[in-house]
Amino acid sequence: MSPKTHTDEEVTLARLPSGVALTTTVHTYSGSADGPTLYVQAAQHGREINGTETLRRFHDRLPLESLSGTIVAVPVANPLTFDRVSYTAPEQFDSVNPNMNRVWPGDADGSLHQRMAARLWGFAVQADAIVDLHTGSPDLLPHVVYREGDDRARDLAKAFGTDILLSEEAGEDAPEEWHRRDFAGKFRVAAAEAGVPAITPELAHSKQIVEDAVETGVDGLLNVCRSLGLLPGNAPRREQTVARNHLGQVTADDSGLFRPAPTLEFGGLVSAGTELGTVYDPTTYEVLQTATADREGLLYSLTQEATVTAGDKLASVALVREQ
Repeated sequence: MSPKTHTDEEVTLARLPSGVALTTTVHTYSGSADGPTLYVQAAQHGREINGTETLRRFHDRLPLESLSGTIVAVPVANPLTFDRVSYTAPEQFDSVNPNMNRVWPGDADGSLHQRMAARLWGFAVQADAIVDLHTGSPDLLPHVVYREGDDRARDLAKAFGTDILLSEEAGEDAPEEWHRRDFAGKFRVAAAEAGVPAITPELAHSKQIVEDAVETGVDGLLNVCRSLGLLPGNAPRREQTVARNHLGQVTADDSGLFRPAPTLEFGGLVSAGTELGTVYDPTTYEVLQTATADREGLLYSLTQEATVTAGDKLASVALVREQ
């Protein structure tokens, strides 16, 4: 029997041009009994801070005396974008790979983000399961994404407990858009390729701490721990909708102001052709686009920002598989 402990370690991820070390803190929670290892990280994208707050509260609520196994947690996976409250790194730091979540498992001799990913990968690849906390935007319903066909990852997603689960086709099964957007370098995908089941909870909201999103994250992590046997008890069962993330999005055909359809039920089912909103010219009042759903499914994302530029995402509809 080993003693239950919590330790934290400052880890150097990379070095900036000035020689200043780019560091983060890795927390390790060790139970008094043997068990699996869970790796959790947050804030790959620096503006997605609800995952970081989730890990702070998880730290306070984790019953270490009941823990069997090990939890490794990184509250700020990308300090560079965290300090800039941004999604990607500026060109001056990584012009090749501005998005850290496209370079996993990283490269110790590569670009800045590749080096950062490689350093954290050393912790992650030793785990039995991975949770990569993200928060998307205010326009998103909380959900968990997992790899299509990965039963272990699906079990983790179900245990986390959001009302919506999105399965994502990957590799040879994925559509052309998946490859065009370099999704093969996502942390979740690299973990699956390495044989480690991984999920990506999208808690919604960014740049501000939102109580509902954070509490969903804390409850979800505790439930994942129960499902893995890290903590006693079982994750509660609940009704969940399983949908396929087809990647397709309804986008703005032109720039202008977007007004969502006032009668639309965000989070509900829509049919092909359902009117989602209108883009109009703010100076002439001309209607530039009547945005409609391109297929039947679950409306899980609908922009609330009125000013849009041609090509901006207006909505996302997932293909329902199970209810």
